[in-house]
Amino acid sequence: MSAEPIWANVRFDYSGRHVLVVGGTSGIGGATARAYREAGATVTITGQRPSLADYEGLAGFGYHKLDVTGTDDMATVADALPALDILVNSAGVGWVGGGQGEHEYEPEIFDKAIRMHLTGPYRMADACHSKLSQSTLPGGASIIGIASMTSFFGNEVVPGYGAAKGGLVQMVKTLAIHWARANIRVNAVAAGLTESAMTAWMLDIPEAVGPTLERTPLGRIGRAEDVAGAVLFLTSAAAGHITGQTVVVDGGYSIFG
Repeated sequence: MSAEPIWANVRFDYSGRHVLVVGGTSGIGGATARAYREAGATVTITGQRPSLADYEGLAGFGYHKLDVTGTDDMATVADALPALDILVNSAGVGWVGGGQGEHEYEPEIFDKAIRMHLTGPYRMADACHSKLSQSTLPGGASIIGIASMTSFFGNEVVPGYGAAKGGLVQMVKTLAIHWARANIRVNAVAAGLTESAMTAWMLDIPEAVGPTLERTPLGRIGRAEDVAGAVLFLTSAAAGHITGQTVVVDGGYSIFG
């Protein structure tokens, strides 16, 4: 365990446990992977580059290349793990046009958004089910999905992303019912506007960020560590009677009338 935890008055201990963070190379996934590692876990992450050496600052993690939007065999990733206690599905991107040249109103891009944010997390969870069911983690094994404000509110910029994130919340409920018999808890964390590579394009544009800050009681943009804290809590024994839930981490954005 780290001598100086990320959160000043909270310490988690995942010593000896195995965690897989899909999309753990940066952003919310990266912060979550680092937090589990600092809490003593053996952490494997996935990304789209050929090897871990193609990233900076990620030494100490296990790594698998995985394209969540494609047809990569997720069972290959799951089978390579010696054991698994926690799966975090955190891979995500919004195709908003502009410099990217793609937007989610194009049917094929809409479909890709669904594959990345809904079908992919299901396929990964299914591939990991057997190993998760063998976990002895106090409170039970856990699957965590990363939801969004678009799970609840419309956002015309990312129709595919929003549809998938809405579906993710419902999928969490369904899997939580079905997989409870295997002692696997399934939850999600819905992130408000959070600093990440995906949101970097808008954070320096006052006209884009201003309306969100105006209706956020805590008055700031979220940090990836804010979301990671909720993830580590939900997979801990302290949350052992919580399943099928989506915990909102948005600085109060969603409660503002």
